[in-house]
Amino acid sequence: MWKREKMWMIKPPTEHPKESKYRPVLESLLPRDPMSRFKLKRGSPKDEFPNLDRNGTLMGRILDLHMYTRQFNRATESGVIFDDIIRPGLEDPGQSTGPKAVGCLAGDAQSYILFCDFFDRIIESYHGYKVTSDSVQESDFNYDNLKGGDDFDQEYAVSCEVTVGRSVEDYSFPTHCSRGERRQLHTLAKTALEQLAEDLPGKLYSIDELSHESEDRGVVMDAPPSSLIKIGVARDWPDARALWLSKDGTLAIWVNMEDHLKLVSYRSDACLQEAFKTICINVLKMEAVYNKRRHPFIWKRHLGWVVSSPAEVGTGLKASVSVKLLYLAENKRMDDILDRLRLQMEATSCPGVYKISNLQTIGCNEVGLTQLVVDGVKLLIRMERRLENNGGIDDLVPTQK
Repeated sequence: MWKREKMWMIKPPTEHPKESKYRPVLESLLPRDPMSRFKLKRGSPKDEFPNLDRNGTLMGRILDLHMYTRQFNRATESGVIFDDIIRPGLEDPGQSTGPKAVGCLAGDAQSYILFCDFFDRIIESYHGYKVTSDSVQESDFNYDNLKGGDDFDQEYAVSCEVTVGRSVEDYSFPTHCSRGERRQLHTLAKTALEQLAEDLPGKLYSIDELSHESEDRGVVMDAPPSSLIKIGVARDWPDARALWLSKDGTLAIWVNMEDHLKLVSYRSDACLQEAFKTICINVLKMEAVYNKRRHPFIWKRHLGWVVSSPAEVGTGLKASVSVKLLYLAENKRMDDILDRLRLQMEATSCPGVYKISNLQTIGCNEVGLTQLVVDGVKLLIRMERRLENNGGIDDLVPTQK
């Protein structure tokens, strides 16, 4: 029978005189703010404010001394300070003309919270979407809801690609992560892909293996891309970077490049519907495996899927179609048309061929963003045909979407 233990038999915790004496002192020294852990030899915010005179990024346009001062003495728990956030835009100041670069990258998920008055301005300027406390970013991976995308005119549509980025909870982003974190993320990705081997057969290649040509793949990479070097993501190259390729060639997954994971579906037949379907199915499979291993992808109610670049938060999805636009690309109304369609255009290595993709990644779900590309590309091809036949396009120019 259970008996109540006598109080005199319970020994009190051992007291150490010096510990009792110095405990209040030690507790008072615990830093309340991560920034107080650093002893950075910096001047005042005015002394440290960067020269943005020739900076063509959104960061250069938005940042002023008042905003810089407000962020100056803040640091995330993993040690990201505001200068880390804006460094990519200082290393690569962008162009005064053409598509605008955001000029900043988050070092971890907390960066979006701690430096929210800066990032919210960047997101609003880039996406045309205002982040509020009651905002909710929705997702829709039901690829059957997409209308069209499999019927582009092959005379104009050359190829297509759908990419989606994901970041893993409790790990810093590539610009800030340690070697140990990067290796853990590599191991996690390798394990997840091995678990999916039956449903998703393929092979994981290290960057060293990609440095020479092989018959079983068409990718060669012997040095980090210049874009990664500029933004500080190529540290310790090629340690713990990898590329997974599906057996049927419809899916690639980059590990520890711009983001923890980047899923890519490319099709030479420009069938955007199938590329989107491939991404939807497999990103959900990857998410399920990561959740099972208690390493979920980062999702915030007001931001959606969180990745390192504010240009891709929300869905992390970019859908693009490479299209022949010999006449339309030179038309004086092209920039206005793209703005109305909420799309962007980039030149490719092939003359006369341009990559058309969604500019916005937040404020709309995955199906909605891909639908913008499908509808927009079809309209641009109609305009190109008109111009080929010396016709006008004024009646085809859409109202603002």
